[in-house]
Amino acid sequence: MFDLDTWQEIYFTIKQNKLRTFLTAFSVSWGIFMLVILLGVGTGLENGVKYQFRDVATNSIWISPGQTSLPYQGMKPGRNIRLTNEDYSEINRNIIQIDHSTGRYWCSGEFTVRYGNKYSAFDLMGCGPGHQYIENQRVVTGRFINDFDMENKRKVAVIGVDVREILFGKEDPIDKYIDIGGIQYKVVGVYDDAGGGSELKRIFIPLSTAQLAYNGANYMHQMMFTVGDASVKDSKDIVAKVKDILIDKYKFSPDDSRAVFVWNNVEQFQKFIDLFNGIRVFLWIVGIGTIVAGIVGVSNIMLIVVKERTREIGVRKAIGATPSSIIGLFLQEAIVITFLAGYVGLIAGIGLIEGINYMMLKMNVEAEYFKNPEVQIQTAFGATLLLVAAGLLAGYIPAKRAARIKPIEALRDE
Repeated sequence: MFDLDTWQEIYFTIKQNKLRTFLTAFSVSWGIFMLVILLGVGTGLENGVKYQFRDVATNSIWISPGQTSLPYQGMKPGRNIRLTNEDYSEINRNIIQIDHSTGRYWCSGEFTVRYGNKYSAFDLMGCGPGHQYIENQRVVTGRFINDFDMENKRKVAVIGVDVREILFGKEDPIDKYIDIGGIQYKVVGVYDDAGGGSELKRIFIPLSTAQLAYNGANYMHQMMFTVGDASVKDSKDIVAKVKDILIDKYKFSPDDSRAVFVWNNVEQFQKFIDLFNGIRVFLWIVGIGTIVAGIVGVSNIMLIVVKERTREIGVRKAIGATPSSIIGLFLQEAIVITFLAGYVGLIAGIGLIEGINYMMLKMNVEAEYFKNPEVQIQTAFGATLLLVAAGLLAGYIPAKRAARIKPIEALRDE
């Protein structure tokens, strides 16, 4: 394998046929290059979709009330469904898979919030302790709303980091009071949210307080809960149970899709995962197909090489060269061409993907569904193994043919 004479001979052969070798190598290099680019772009798209789920628990289910659109048991369509605290308690009591849960009550409009001589308008929302887990909110200082706040309808608030910046600057907001529409609330925590943007300009107060202070009675606009490690099938069963509970109370048709809106993040996230698994397989098929086209070219070229070197092979065998040494010579030549060419394509592909990623970060380009294109180490390793296998495949048939050449026939060849 490491015989110097053999490698010198391979080098001489390649040097004597530069154009042919270049064209052959280019086809292999292009195949690997395209495979890496396709997989890198696929990873970027997958990261982009996952980024859309960054600020929400992927094992959560959201329930929102709607309006009936079908008649049911003598009742006309057009009835408004309104979720209540009792519905929330009933669902939590009957569905044991629930980990964290919360109700949400949107206080209408933007509220002018004051602290000292600073003021601005922010969204105000009532929620429960489980909200931070469902929305993937991280408390950076203080605490989030707790059960004691809910039970006692306390006037406490958790503010986003942008709210803190606007109202407090560098001052510690914990235990300070802010005025929200004429009501004093004690700041007990500051949160950060991966969603950024408007998500950081919200103020959360206990759901019970929001219902009491802003004419919510016992109604809520939405309920949300996580279901642990439930599978897609389990999550669908849970959704069905929730609907059964609400159908039993509000008497709407099970076929009415507008009476209650359900967003099953477990199912939706798995759909995206399945989609990109399929895309990844498709990209591998396309990439490998391109490589195979290059390998066929290498194999054909090697067959031509065998034909051109028939007399040489005959001389080698006449002076004692074994079939295995002949096979080894041609296999090594094929592997050298495919591996070096493929490695160039691999490096070029990785370089282009990393360059795109670098430029996106440098120019602060925000593509909604395309994030951090990259080539994973497993991909590079797999491509390297593919190169070696391709070299063996490309050289084996020509090498086998060369080994079968009989010395007497080779010496007669013109």
